[in-house]
Formats: sequence, structure tokens, C-alpha cells
Amino acid sequence: MANPTALCETSLGNFTVELFLDKMPITAGNFIKLAKSGFYDGLHFHRVISGFMCQFGCPYSRDPQSPRAGTGDGPDGTIKDEFPDNAKLSNEPGTLSMANTGRPNSGSCQFFINTVHNPYLDFFTPGASRHPVFGKVTSGMDVVQKIERTPVDGDDRPRTPVKMVKITVTGA
Repeated sequence: MANPTALCETSLGNFTVELFLDKMPITAGNFIKLAKSGFYDGLHFHRVISGFMCQFGCPYSRDPQSPRAGTGDGPDGTIKDEFPDNAKLSNEPGTLSMANTGRPNSGSCQFFINTVHNPYLDFFTPGASRHPVFGKVTSGMDVVQKIERTPVDGDDRPRTPVKMVKITVTGA
């Protein structure tokens, strides 16, 4: 059975991702549940670092100028860390990875799209960062790169807000 996909419609264009529900059922399932509920619709990318990643999903980012953007959890709180041996997927360009606070079981609704290979963020490599990959951009990487190149302020927040208009999941 094929994995579900998500069409992400942003103010800068659309991109599509495959969600690795087969290998990351907790993390991908959490994203799917939030997307289907409309949680992500109307939020803004709150942290964009060229040559690194684009971060999204904080409920406080509904107001793109909120000083709390980047600090919020989803309506159901946090999820259990998912580090399966059969899903050692590296944080390669175009992959979606679960953001967290650095503490165990602190992932929730925020995720980031890697724009370069960030192997030091892999959960299976030595080091403190443990960010499981749960999806990958399958089309529209040019849109992700456009988001990555958007001018930012001193807090890595886009000067012109980049809005997630709607996420539509199919196949789940």
C-alpha cells in the first residue's frame, strides 16, 4: 500500500510530500491527524535559515509577528519519540523532520524541511540532536527553496510572512 501524500499550499506556491506512515506511524500519523483537522491551515513559517531548513507548525505563528512563534505545542500536547531501527532516514534535502525542544518526547506539531543534508540531526548518529524524518518533498522543491531564500529578520523570521494556506492529505 502506498504512503499518504500531503499537498501543501503556501503563499509562495505549492509543494507535495510523501508521508512515511509505513516506517514512522507515530510521527507521520500525528502530522496527518493535525493536517486533516485543519490545524496547520493559516499558520506561517516562523523560522527560515538559508542553507539549513524552513520550520513550521507552531500554533502561535497564526500571527506571523507573535514573539511566541516557535514555542507552542499542538492541541494534544507532545508525542512519544519514534526512533525505529528500520527507519534510519537521514535529514537529507527535502525531508520533513520532527522539531523538538531537545528533551525526550517533546515533539508535537512543529516540523522542519531540510534544505541541505543535516546528518548531525539524525536520531541514529552520535550527539544530542535527535530529529526523526517522517516525510519527503516529492514535487515543488523549487517552492521550498523560494521559502528558504525569503529575506528574514534577526530572529530568522521571514520579513514578508510565508503562510501555509492549506494542507490536504490524501491516501490516509
